[in-house]
Amino acid sequence: MMTIKINIDGRELDANEGETILAVAQRAGIKIPTLCHHPELAPYGSCFICVVEVAGAPRLLPSCATLVSEGMVVRTDSKRVLASRKLCIELILSDHVGDCRGPCQVECPAGIDIPGFISLLAHKSEEEAIRLIKEALPFPASLGRVCPRPCETQCKRVCVDDSVSICFLKRYIADRDLARPDPYVPPAGPSTGKKVAIVGAGPAGLSAAFYLRRQGHEITVFDAHDEAGGMLRYGIPAYRLPRDVLAKEIDVIRKMGVAIECGKRFGRDFTIDSLTKDFDALFLAIGAQSSSAMRVEGEGAALPGIDFLEKVAEGFELDIGDDVVVVGGGNTAIDAARTSLRLGAGNVSILYRRTREEMPADRVEIEAAEREGVKISFLAAPVKMAQHGGGIELTCIKMKLGEPDASGRRRPIPIDGSEFKLEASTVIAAIGQGVDADCIDETSEIKLTKWKTLDVNPDTFETSRAGVFAGGDCATGADIAVTAIAAGRKAAASIDEYLRGEKVVGEPKAYLHLMAEKPEDSPEEIKRLMRERPAGREAMPELPAKKRAKSFDEVEIGFTAEQARKEAERCLSCGCRSYDSCAIRTLALDLGAEPARFAGEKRRFFVDESHPKIRYESHKCIMCGSCIRVCSEVKGLDALGFVGRGFFAAMKPAMERPWDLSSCDACLKCVPMCPTGAISLKVTAADEARARFEGKKDASKDVTDETKERT
Repeated sequence: MMTIKINIDGRELDANEGETILAVAQRAGIKIPTLCHHPELAPYGSCFICVVEVAGAPRLLPSCATLVSEGMVVRTDSKRVLASRKLCIELILSDHVGDCRGPCQVECPAGIDIPGFISLLAHKSEEEAIRLIKEALPFPASLGRVCPRPCETQCKRVCVDDSVSICFLKRYIADRDLARPDPYVPPAGPSTGKKVAIVGAGPAGLSAAFYLRRQGHEITVFDAHDEAGGMLRYGIPAYRLPRDVLAKEIDVIRKMGVAIECGKRFGRDFTIDSLTKDFDALFLAIGAQSSSAMRVEGEGAALPGIDFLEKVAEGFELDIGDDVVVVGGGNTAIDAARTSLRLGAGNVSILYRRTREEMPADRVEIEAAEREGVKISFLAAPVKMAQHGGGIELTCIKMKLGEPDASGRRRPIPIDGSEFKLEASTVIAAIGQGVDADCIDETSEIKLTKWKTLDVNPDTFETSRAGVFAGGDCATGADIAVTAIAAGRKAAASIDEYLRGEKVVGEPKAYLHLMAEKPEDSPEEIKRLMRERPAGREAMPELPAKKRAKSFDEVEIGFTAEQARKEAERCLSCGCRSYDSCAIRTLALDLGAEPARFAGEKRRFFVDESHPKIRYESHKCIMCGSCIRVCSEVKGLDALGFVGRGFFAAMKPAMERPWDLSSCDACLKCVPMCPTGAISLKVTAADEARARFEGKKDASKDVTDETKERT
């Protein structure tokens, strides 16, 4: 065979006459993306992703079908080539219907594989489920109790009945694990010899410690309190999060080899300069534990909400009297009100300056407070406080709502002449929290934002000082615990890169395609399937309202095994089983594709499971023809073919027979040919999660003899 010379991206290469540009490039290690190409099949050129620029050619050419010639000069990565590939991917995505990940997982700040762990639970694999959860969340038992459940707002079941109880299932699995004599302790990685100091033993700090320890670094966590836990320990009452549950989860982190030193205050016992002398990197997770001012006359008469909850958590005996007024509408206000009842107050009320619809507190917590006897006065706020007869007199004013403010909520406007007075034995102010940055002095070289939060790179969590990172509430302002935990995990990825001398870029970004932005916009076919198989949400057993308001015993008792199984079976296992092997997802990310660039009608959602071993999801098909050609050209069966024309064309078994009645011999060769997962093995979310967790191939594509036998 004659050898010729060609030039690809400035490299002189030897090529064999009759070879394609793609074959020569692949042999030289030059990456050219493809969708429809496969070495077992003749060149097809249908997807046009592999186009290249050839000197002298007026148009771009498909590298999989273009033969080389002497002296050919090829560019595989010019602006023109990349723009063309991006356009092709965007056209494919405009017709693509599917969820890369379940919407619940996408909405979860920690990115927990929710369909995966629920499927493992449904298949009675609880030990694997807790291992999978702890890939993304060190505190599943705690968060299963206190998280406001953003994931559940995106559950497709809300279209028909109610969301899956994701948090309660997470709690069930975690509680079962903690009840074992030897709860799961994730292994620490091989020692790197690097040391990291973490300031703050709250959700963000402990999360960072957890993941950095898994990467093999030596970790020491410092905290000013007597016990670790941060706001989980001192800001959330025991009736919501029992202290022993949190302590057990923190103990797991200690067993991993993390040292936690309590009673050590930043600025008193150590500084940034002193820590950087002894440690290779530093993570600041000092939280946001400074109460916001109400800016009303006499507000010094009120107790700050987070200080009140902290004192109760530390065991101080507080005499709050019989009439308690709480000012605010967030979870801290609700917690303060419910705690006041448990301290013996007979009359507890909340003043909130907006309406129930704007109230930021978790709806579940609001309703629980009202059942226990807390009264909520909406569209009202104090304008003055004064000590009066052993108590506090509040002068309040009524409000009306105006135009939306920066938060997106309608701005409260005082109504002239609507003042009224209230008498209280104690007033608790819970209107917000800020960062106490007094410990960050000018010599630290750490910049602050205009909001007095720590100024960090949002992608890498780097501060203005090399080797010092920060995350959680001290960087974002007060937020929910799961967001702080996610920040700790993401910061750990950046710190690990820094310690290994790599470029600090943070966690890799992922392309995530969704078939609908909101559950109610899901395809009608999905809603119909749910209506045909209704399954009501399991109710969480609780202590009776009157009984629980007199003690700090946990309100929510927990699911039984039967309840957990039934609830797990309600999950639709949304998300793509072929996520890890999907070529268009990878290309969309690499090319910066904009999936919404081209609007118009999309494919109809349709799943065919008539084949005993294969699932076919026609809404994911990109019409590349690879499955049809391997069946025809390699197997000689012609079991598959294109049906219809134009926009309505689809891949189906020949003559549109049911798949199990076609000439298919179940060789499964079509499965690994599919670049998008339109054809995949019948695997569950549990199979997919298990394969990924164990570092194996994509379970939906792993066509081994063992897989064939199992399926």
